[in-house]
Amino acid sequence: MADAKPSLVPATPPEGATGVLVLADGRVIWGHGFGAQGEAVGEVCFHTAMTGYQEIMTDPSFAGQIITFTFPHIGNVGANPEDIEADAPHALGMIVREAVTEPSNFRSVERLDAWMEKHGRIGLSGIDTRALTKRIRGAGAPNGVIAHSRTGSFDLPALLAMARAWPGLEGMDLAKDVSCATHFGWAGGIWRLGAGYDESAALPGATAEAGEADTNRPHVVAIDYGSKRNIFRNLVQAGARVTVLPATASFADVMALEPDGFFLSNGPGDPSATGEYAVPVIRQMLETGKPLFGICLGHQLLALAVGARTVKMHQGHRGANHPVKRLEDGVVEITSMNHGFAVERESLPEGVRETHVSLFDGSNAGLELADKPAFSVQYHPEASPGPQDSLYLFERFVGMMGLR
Repeated sequence: MADAKPSLVPATPPEGATGVLVLADGRVIWGHGFGAQGEAVGEVCFHTAMTGYQEIMTDPSFAGQIITFTFPHIGNVGANPEDIEADAPHALGMIVREAVTEPSNFRSVERLDAWMEKHGRIGLSGIDTRALTKRIRGAGAPNGVIAHSRTGSFDLPALLAMARAWPGLEGMDLAKDVSCATHFGWAGGIWRLGAGYDESAALPGATAEAGEADTNRPHVVAIDYGSKRNIFRNLVQAGARVTVLPATASFADVMALEPDGFFLSNGPGDPSATGEYAVPVIRQMLETGKPLFGICLGHQLLALAVGARTVKMHQGHRGANHPVKRLEDGVVEITSMNHGFAVERESLPEGVRETHVSLFDGSNAGLELADKPAFSVQYHPEASPGPQDSLYLFERFVGMMGLR
Protein backbone atom coordinates (compact mmCIF):
# COMPACT_ATOMS: atom_id res chain seq x y z
CA MET A 1 0.00 0.00 0.00
CA ALA A 2 1.41 3.37 -0.97
CA ASP A 3 2.42 5.85 1.72
CA ALA A 4 -0.45 8.32 2.09
CA LYS A 5 1.94 11.07 3.18
CA PRO A 6 3.56 13.14 0.42
CA SER A 7 7.23 12.53 -0.20
CA LEU A 8 9.69 15.25 0.60
CA VAL A 9 10.64 17.13 -2.55
CA PRO A 10 14.36 18.02 -2.46
CA ALA A 11 14.49 21.66 -1.48
CA THR A 12 17.32 24.07 -2.01
CA PRO A 13 17.49 26.68 0.72
CA PRO A 14 17.16 30.29 -0.40
CA GLU A 15 20.26 32.42 -0.07
CA GLY A 16 20.97 33.32 3.53
CA ALA A 17 18.63 30.74 5.07
CA THR A 18 19.99 29.38 8.34
CA GLY A 19 16.84 27.78 9.72
CA VAL A 20 14.12 25.42 8.57
CA LEU A 21 10.84 23.92 9.71
CA VAL A 22 10.10 20.45 8.33
CA LEU A 23 6.56 19.17 8.88
CA ALA A 24 5.61 15.51 8.98
CA ASP A 25 3.55 15.94 5.79
CA GLY A 26 6.75 16.81 3.88
CA ARG A 27 6.44 20.58 3.81
CA VAL A 28 9.67 22.53 4.12
CA ILE A 29 9.58 26.14 5.34
CA TRP A 30 12.82 28.10 5.23
CA GLY A 31 13.79 30.99 7.48
CA HIS A 32 16.55 32.55 9.53
CA GLY A 33 17.63 30.73 12.65
CA PHE A 34 18.41 32.38 15.95
CA GLY A 35 19.07 31.24 19.49
CA ALA A 36 20.61 27.79 19.87
CA GLN A 37 21.79 25.66 16.98
CA GLY A 38 20.51 22.10 16.49
CA GLU A 39 17.09 20.59 15.96
CA ALA A 40 14.01 19.79 18.06
CA VAL A 41 10.92 17.75 17.27
CA GLY A 42 7.43 18.31 18.63
CA GLU A 43 3.93 19.56 17.91
CA VAL A 44 3.73 22.86 16.02
CA CYS A 45 1.06 25.12 17.49
CA PHE A 46 0.24 28.83 17.41
CA HIS A 47 -0.22 31.41 20.16
CA THR A 48 -2.11 34.69 19.71
CA ALA A 49 -0.81 36.69 22.70
CA MET A 50 0.67 40.08 21.90
CA THR A 51 2.82 40.19 25.05
CA GLY A 52 4.40 37.79 27.52
CA TYR A 53 6.59 35.68 25.26
CA GLN A 54 8.97 34.86 28.11
CA GLU A 55 6.12 33.63 30.30
CA ILE A 56 4.86 31.53 27.39
CA MET A 57 8.25 30.00 26.58
CA THR A 58 8.83 29.07 30.24
CA ASP A 59 5.33 27.65 30.82
CA PRO A 60 5.83 23.91 31.51
CA SER A 61 2.51 23.28 29.75
CA PHE A 62 4.36 23.90 26.47
CA ALA A 63 6.71 20.93 26.87
CA GLY A 64 6.86 19.03 23.58
CA GLN A 65 5.60 22.00 21.55
CA ILE A 66 7.03 24.50 19.05
CA ILE A 67 5.24 27.84 19.25
CA THR A 68 4.26 29.95 16.25
CA PHE A 69 3.61 33.48 17.47
CA THR A 70 0.93 35.23 15.45
CA PHE A 71 1.98 38.67 16.72
CA PRO A 72 4.79 39.73 14.36
CA HIS A 73 7.04 41.67 16.74
CA ILE A 74 8.43 39.12 19.18
CA GLY A 75 11.61 40.04 21.03
CA ASN A 76 11.27 43.80 20.87
CA VAL A 77 11.11 44.18 24.66
CA GLY A 78 14.03 41.84 25.32
CA ALA A 79 14.30 39.42 28.20
CA ASN A 80 14.69 39.75 31.96
CA PRO A 81 14.99 37.38 34.94
CA GLU A 82 11.55 38.24 36.38
CA ASP A 83 9.18 37.34 33.54
CA ILE A 84 9.61 33.59 33.80
CA GLU A 85 7.30 30.84 35.00
CA ALA A 86 9.91 28.13 35.55
CA ASP A 87 13.68 27.81 35.92
CA ALA A 88 14.13 27.37 32.17
CA PRO A 89 12.08 27.37 28.95
CA HIS A 90 9.93 24.30 28.35
CA ALA A 91 8.69 25.14 24.86
CA LEU A 92 11.06 23.58 22.32
CA GLY A 93 11.36 26.65 20.12
CA MET A 94 9.61 29.61 18.57
CA ILE A 95 8.61 30.65 15.04
CA VAL A 96 8.20 34.37 14.38
CA ARG A 97 7.56 36.76 11.49
CA GLU A 98 10.08 39.54 12.03
CA ALA A 99 13.73 39.23 12.99
CA VAL A 100 14.53 39.77 16.67
CA THR A 101 15.54 43.41 17.09
CA GLU A 102 17.51 45.34 19.67
CA PRO A 103 15.17 45.53 22.69
CA SER A 104 13.50 48.74 23.73
CA ASN A 105 12.21 48.39 27.28
CA PHE A 106 13.45 49.65 30.62
CA ARG A 107 13.17 46.17 32.18
CA SER A 108 15.25 44.39 29.54
CA VAL A 109 18.62 42.95 30.56
CA GLU A 110 19.42 40.96 27.39
CA ARG A 111 18.22 40.28 23.86
CA LEU A 112 15.68 37.53 23.33
CA ASP A 113 17.93 35.67 20.88
CA ALA A 114 20.76 35.65 23.45
CA TRP A 115 18.34 34.38 26.11
CA MET A 116 17.17 31.63 23.73
CA GLU A 117 20.73 30.55 22.98
CA LYS A 118 21.67 30.51 26.67
CA HIS A 119 18.76 28.16 27.39
CA GLY A 120 19.26 25.88 24.38
CA ARG A 121 16.10 26.89 22.53
CA ILE A 122 15.81 27.33 18.75
CA GLY A 123 14.15 30.25 17.02
CA LEU A 124 13.12 30.73 13.40
CA SER A 125 12.31 34.15 11.93
CA GLY A 126 11.26 35.39 8.52
CA ILE A 127 8.33 32.97 8.39
CA ASP A 128 4.89 33.73 6.96
CA THR A 129 3.27 33.02 10.32
CA ARG A 130 -0.18 33.90 8.98
CA ALA A 131 0.05 31.14 6.35
CA LEU A 132 1.39 28.65 8.90
CA THR A 133 -1.38 29.51 11.34
CA LYS A 134 -4.01 29.03 8.64
CA ARG A 135 -2.49 25.64 7.85
CA ILE A 136 -2.71 24.63 11.54
CA ARG A 137 -6.31 25.86 11.80
CA GLY A 138 -7.31 23.94 8.71
CA ALA A 139 -5.41 20.69 9.07
CA GLY A 140 -4.69 20.56 12.80
CA ALA A 141 -1.47 20.95 14.77
CA PRO A 142 1.21 18.96 12.91
CA ASN A 143 4.33 17.25 14.14
CA GLY A 144 7.47 18.97 12.93
CA VAL A 145 11.16 19.63 13.38
CA ILE A 146 12.64 23.09 13.88
CA ALA A 147 16.33 23.34 13.01
CA HIS A 148 19.03 26.02 13.05
CA SER A 149 22.51 25.87 11.54
CA ARG A 150 24.65 28.94 10.97
CA THR A 151 26.14 27.25 7.92
CA GLY A 152 22.71 26.71 6.37
CA SER A 153 23.41 23.00 5.92
CA PHE A 154 20.57 20.58 6.74
CA ASP A 155 19.85 16.89 6.18
CA LEU A 156 16.24 17.29 5.09
CA PRO A 157 15.42 13.56 4.71
CA ALA A 158 16.71 12.95 8.23
CA LEU A 159 14.65 15.84 9.61
CA LEU A 160 11.55 14.53 7.84
CA ALA A 161 12.13 11.06 9.27
CA MET A 162 12.45 12.61 12.73
CA ALA A 163 9.16 14.49 12.33
CA ARG A 164 7.32 11.39 11.13
CA ALA A 165 8.75 9.16 13.85
CA TRP A 166 7.70 11.40 16.71
CA PRO A 167 4.59 9.79 18.29
CA GLY A 168 2.72 13.01 19.11
CA LEU A 169 1.27 14.30 22.37
CA GLU A 170 -1.71 11.93 22.45
CA GLY A 171 -0.98 9.21 25.00
CA MET A 172 2.11 11.03 26.29
CA ASP A 173 2.61 11.70 30.02
CA LEU A 174 4.89 14.73 30.31
CA ALA A 175 3.93 15.83 33.82
CA LYS A 176 6.60 13.60 35.36
CA ASP A 177 9.24 15.27 33.20
CA VAL A 178 8.44 18.85 34.24
CA SER A 179 7.28 18.38 37.83
CA CYS A 180 9.39 19.33 40.83
CA ALA A 181 11.62 16.60 42.24
CA THR A 182 10.68 17.06 45.88
CA HIS A 183 8.24 19.02 48.00
CA PHE A 184 8.88 22.65 48.93
CA GLY A 185 7.11 25.61 50.46
CA TRP A 186 6.24 28.69 48.40
CA ALA A 187 6.34 32.22 49.81
CA GLY A 188 6.01 35.60 48.15
CA GLY A 189 3.22 37.34 46.31
CA ILE A 190 2.61 38.96 42.96
CA TRP A 191 4.85 41.32 40.98
CA ARG A 192 4.24 45.06 41.08
CA LEU A 193 5.64 47.77 38.82
CA GLY A 194 8.55 49.53 40.45
CA ALA A 195 8.72 47.09 43.35
CA GLY A 196 9.21 43.65 41.80
CA TYR A 197 7.72 40.67 43.61
CA ASP A 198 5.66 41.57 46.64
CA GLU A 199 7.67 40.34 49.58
CA SER A 200 5.13 41.86 51.95
CA ALA A 201 2.82 39.04 50.93
CA ALA A 202 5.40 36.51 52.03
CA LEU A 203 4.54 34.97 55.35
CA PRO A 204 6.45 36.02 58.50
CA GLY A 205 9.75 34.17 58.54
CA ALA A 206 8.82 32.20 55.44
CA THR A 207 11.33 30.96 52.90
CA ALA A 208 10.62 29.15 49.66
CA GLU A 209 13.15 26.49 50.65
CA ALA A 210 11.97 25.76 54.17
CA GLY A 211 8.25 26.28 53.66
CA GLU A 212 7.84 27.94 57.06
CA ALA A 213 4.54 29.75 57.30
CA ASP A 214 1.99 31.53 59.45
CA THR A 215 -0.23 28.70 60.68
CA ASN A 216 -3.20 31.06 60.83
CA ARG A 217 -3.37 30.95 57.05
CA PRO A 218 -5.18 28.04 55.36
CA HIS A 219 -2.69 25.51 54.07
CA VAL A 220 -2.90 24.58 50.37
CA VAL A 221 -1.08 21.49 49.16
CA ALA A 222 -0.47 21.97 45.45
CA ILE A 223 0.28 19.07 43.12
CA ASP A 224 2.82 20.16 40.51
CA TYR A 225 1.98 18.63 37.13
CA GLY A 226 3.93 21.45 35.43
CA SER A 227 2.87 24.50 37.36
CA LYS A 228 3.42 28.18 36.59
CA ARG A 229 4.93 30.19 39.42
CA ASN A 230 2.39 32.97 39.24
CA ILE A 231 -0.31 30.53 40.31
CA PHE A 232 1.46 30.05 43.64
CA ARG A 233 2.03 33.80 43.96
CA ASN A 234 -1.69 34.42 43.55
CA LEU A 235 -2.58 31.75 46.10
CA VAL A 236 -0.30 33.47 48.61
CA GLN A 237 -1.69 36.87 47.66
CA ALA A 238 -5.20 35.56 48.31
CA GLY A 239 -4.21 34.54 51.84
CA ALA A 240 -2.98 30.94 51.67
CA ARG A 241 0.27 29.30 52.59
CA VAL A 242 1.41 26.87 49.95
CA THR A 243 3.35 23.62 49.91
CA VAL A 244 4.12 22.05 46.53
CA LEU A 245 4.41 18.30 45.91
CA PRO A 246 5.58 16.37 42.81
CA ALA A 247 3.07 15.01 40.30
CA THR A 248 3.56 11.45 41.55
CA ALA A 249 2.92 12.25 45.22
CA SER A 250 0.75 9.70 46.98
CA PHE A 251 -2.37 10.49 48.98
CA ALA A 252 -0.40 9.66 52.13
CA ASP A 253 2.26 12.19 51.11
CA VAL A 254 -0.43 14.83 50.68
CA MET A 255 -2.25 14.17 53.94
CA ALA A 256 0.98 14.05 55.95
CA LEU A 257 1.18 17.82 55.39
CA GLU A 258 -2.23 18.39 57.03
CA PRO A 259 -3.77 20.38 54.18
CA ASP A 260 -6.85 22.57 54.41
CA GLY A 261 -7.33 22.32 50.66
CA PHE A 262 -5.86 20.86 47.49
CA PHE A 263 -4.68 22.53 44.29
CA LEU A 264 -4.18 20.71 40.96
CA SER A 265 -1.84 22.60 38.64
CA ASN A 266 -1.57 23.05 34.92
CA GLY A 267 0.86 20.92 32.92
CA PRO A 268 1.67 19.33 29.55
CA GLY A 269 0.75 16.12 27.77
CA ASP A 270 -2.30 13.89 27.60
CA PRO A 271 -4.46 14.03 30.74
CA SER A 272 -5.47 10.40 30.26
CA ALA A 273 -1.84 9.31 30.51
CA THR A 274 -1.11 11.45 33.56
CA GLY A 275 -4.43 10.37 35.03
CA GLU A 276 -3.26 6.79 35.39
CA TYR A 277 -1.47 7.74 38.60
CA ALA A 278 -3.09 11.13 39.35
CA VAL A 279 -6.78 10.21 39.22
CA PRO A 280 -6.75 7.68 42.12
CA VAL A 281 -5.10 10.29 44.36
CA ILE A 282 -7.59 12.99 43.32
CA ARG A 283 -10.52 10.70 44.10
CA GLN A 284 -9.15 10.21 47.60
CA MET A 285 -8.76 13.97 47.96
CA LEU A 286 -12.41 14.43 47.06
CA GLU A 287 -13.47 11.93 49.70
CA THR A 288 -11.96 14.13 52.44
CA GLY A 289 -14.53 16.85 51.74
CA LYS A 290 -11.82 19.53 51.72
CA PRO A 291 -11.88 22.27 49.04
CA LEU A 292 -10.17 21.48 45.75
CA PHE A 293 -9.27 23.80 42.85
CA GLY A 294 -7.82 22.77 39.48
CA ILE A 295 -6.43 24.73 36.54
CA CYS A 296 -5.93 23.52 32.93
CA LEU A 297 -4.46 19.99 33.21
CA GLY A 298 -5.72 19.99 36.80
CA HIS A 299 -9.20 20.75 35.43
CA GLN A 300 -8.98 17.83 33.03
CA LEU A 301 -7.71 15.47 35.74
CA LEU A 302 -10.58 16.44 38.06
CA ALA A 303 -12.99 15.72 35.21
CA LEU A 304 -11.44 12.29 34.69
CA ALA A 305 -11.62 11.61 38.43
CA VAL A 306 -15.40 12.12 38.45
CA GLY A 307 -15.98 9.97 35.37
CA ALA A 308 -15.82 12.40 32.44
CA ARG A 309 -13.65 12.02 29.33
CA THR A 310 -11.01 14.16 27.64
CA VAL A 311 -10.20 14.44 23.95
CA LYS A 312 -7.35 15.76 21.79
CA MET A 313 -8.38 19.03 20.16
CA HIS A 314 -8.03 19.83 16.47
CA GLN A 315 -5.83 22.88 16.99
CA GLY A 316 -6.04 23.68 20.70
CA HIS A 317 -6.55 26.99 22.47
CA ARG A 318 -3.44 29.11 23.00
CA GLY A 319 -3.71 32.83 23.54
CA ALA A 320 -4.40 35.64 25.99
CA ASN A 321 -7.66 36.89 24.50
CA HIS A 322 -10.06 33.95 24.79
CA PRO A 323 -13.63 34.91 25.77
CA VAL A 324 -15.25 32.61 28.30
CA LYS A 325 -18.88 32.85 29.47
CA ARG A 326 -19.63 32.29 33.15
CA LEU A 327 -22.91 30.45 33.09
CA GLU A 328 -24.23 31.45 36.53
CA ASP A 329 -24.63 35.11 35.57
CA GLY A 330 -23.68 35.43 31.89
CA VAL A 331 -20.54 37.48 32.58
CA VAL A 332 -17.89 37.17 29.88
CA GLU A 333 -14.29 36.92 31.07
CA ILE A 334 -11.33 37.47 28.75
CA THR A 335 -8.89 34.72 29.63
CA SER A 336 -5.48 33.24 28.91
CA MET A 337 -5.55 29.67 27.56
CA ASN A 338 -2.98 27.04 26.71
CA HIS A 339 -4.31 23.55 26.11
CA GLY A 340 -4.41 20.96 23.36
CA PHE A 341 -6.84 18.62 25.14
CA ALA A 342 -10.36 19.36 26.39
CA VAL A 343 -13.05 17.88 28.62
CA GLU A 344 -15.92 16.42 26.60
CA ARG A 345 -18.89 18.34 27.92
CA GLU A 346 -21.26 15.55 26.88
CA SER A 347 -19.41 13.18 29.19
CA LEU A 348 -19.92 15.18 32.40
CA PRO A 349 -21.80 12.88 34.77
CA GLU A 350 -24.75 13.70 36.99
CA GLY A 351 -23.71 15.81 39.92
CA VAL A 352 -21.09 17.74 37.92
CA ARG A 353 -22.13 21.20 36.71
CA GLU A 354 -20.61 23.01 33.78
CA THR A 355 -19.70 26.52 34.97
CA HIS A 356 -17.90 28.13 32.01
CA VAL A 357 -17.87 27.70 28.23
CA SER A 358 -15.54 28.98 25.54
CA LEU A 359 -17.20 31.53 23.27
CA PHE A 360 -14.77 30.62 20.49
CA ASP A 361 -16.03 27.07 19.97
CA GLY A 362 -18.44 26.25 22.81
CA SER A 363 -16.05 23.80 24.47
CA ASN A 364 -16.10 23.24 28.21
CA ALA A 365 -14.07 25.77 30.24
CA GLY A 366 -15.07 25.02 33.83
CA LEU A 367 -16.91 22.67 36.16
CA GLU A 368 -17.89 22.22 39.79
CA LEU A 369 -19.18 19.33 41.85
CA ALA A 370 -22.69 19.62 43.28
CA ASP A 371 -21.99 17.65 46.46
CA LYS A 372 -18.35 18.54 47.19
CA PRO A 373 -16.37 21.82 47.46
CA ALA A 374 -14.42 21.19 44.26
CA PHE A 375 -14.19 23.27 41.09
CA SER A 376 -11.84 23.82 38.17
CA VAL A 377 -11.32 25.91 35.04
CA GLN A 378 -9.73 25.12 31.71
CA TYR A 379 -8.12 28.55 31.38
CA HIS A 380 -5.31 30.31 33.28
CA PRO A 381 -6.63 32.84 35.83
CA GLU A 382 -3.14 33.78 37.08
CA ALA A 383 -2.69 36.31 34.24
CA SER A 384 0.91 35.51 33.33
CA PRO A 385 0.59 36.47 30.59
CA GLY A 386 -2.94 37.59 30.08
CA PRO A 387 -5.82 39.62 31.53
CA GLN A 388 -6.78 39.67 35.20
CA ASP A 389 -10.51 39.06 34.79
CA SER A 390 -10.41 35.74 36.65
CA LEU A 391 -8.15 36.48 39.64
CA TYR A 392 -11.25 36.23 41.85
CA LEU A 393 -11.03 32.43 41.58
CA PHE A 394 -8.01 32.36 43.91
CA GLU A 395 -9.88 34.39 46.52
CA ARG A 396 -12.91 32.12 46.12
CA PHE A 397 -10.79 29.01 46.72
CA VAL A 398 -8.94 30.42 49.73
CA GLY A 399 -12.23 31.72 51.12
CA MET A 400 -13.68 28.20 50.97
CA MET A 401 -10.99 27.04 53.40
CA GLY A 402 -11.19 29.97 55.82
CA LEU A 403 -8.80 30.35 58.75
CA ARG A 404 -7.55 27.39 60.72
